[in-house]
Amino acid sequence: MTAITYREACRQGLREALIRDPRVFLMGEDIGRYGGCYAVTKGLLDEFGEERIRDTPLSESAYVGAGIGAALAGMRPIVEIMTVNFSLLALDQIVNNAATIPHMSGGQFAIPLVLRIATGGGRRVAAQHSHSLEGWYAHIPGLKVLAPAVVEDARFMLAAALADPNPVLIFEHVMLYNIEAELDPAVSEVDIERAKVRREGDDVSLFGYGNGLVKALAAAEILAAEGIAAEVVDLRVLRPLDTATILKSVAKTRRVVIVDEGWKSGSLSAEIGMRIAEEGFFDLDAPLRRVCGAEVPMPYAPHLEDAALPQPQKIAAAARDLARPPKGSQ
Repeated sequence: MTAITYREACRQGLREALIRDPRVFLMGEDIGRYGGCYAVTKGLLDEFGEERIRDTPLSESAYVGAGIGAALAGMRPIVEIMTVNFSLLALDQIVNNAATIPHMSGGQFAIPLVLRIATGGGRRVAAQHSHSLEGWYAHIPGLKVLAPAVVEDARFMLAAALADPNPVLIFEHVMLYNIEAELDPAVSEVDIERAKVRREGDDVSLFGYGNGLVKALAAAEILAAEGIAAEVVDLRVLRPLDTATILKSVAKTRRVVIVDEGWKSGSLSAEIGMRIAEEGFFDLDAPLRRVCGAEVPMPYAPHLEDAALPQPQKIAAAARDLARPPKGSQ
């Protein structure tokens, strides 16, 4: 097996979709001649031409709206938004149209639209390009929200998303594009309904997604060296949340740390914690813990941005406090 990058996995998924279905086309800012802001679509314009790889004006509301119209007309558009912050310019189209038309039409119309959205911090590009707002979209009925954190999911989630008759948002964390992993040739599809346990453990559950999963896995390595076995669960499907897998892990380890790069107030981590409190409270042997992004606009200075983001050491410290509470605290 040959290792490929997360970026290349995304590109392969797009190329396969374009080859398989003539209704599939791509739209977004700089995805054609420039090859994409993160080089994911590099080379696709030369292979498939301008009819199917469409550079758009700098108007998220316009081209997301055009994507919804194309989906209504029977096409299978894949729309790229350069950063999740810019997706706010298309909130009306995403929330008031894509998410509601199937319901408001009594099921007469479907919106088979896929939105690929870059998200997250760590690239030193400041507050208008670095936030994690996917939890906002996970609040909206009518949307499916995915967050591939591993190369395998980056490669195969797109095909499953295109097969869904309703709008699917795929959030790709910007710090993952350069990670590498080998693809199992026996795998040709992935589940976009359930979370996945990425590391087994008995002492504490670490829940994360996107780059938060990568940091949770790094924290698990730190903890393993101290004799603490952390179970790491990749949430990966943010709406609908796979509550069953979450609660199964809670019942196993009885201690929980939730990693969320978004702000703590009103966050996805709050929703997960509340579901555990409602449905798994008596399985807990310790309070819930969260490691979230600092509640500030993302700093530009590298040391401040690093301090504002969840880091493996912070996650390990939170888990350590649960698995080995200070003497006299119980």
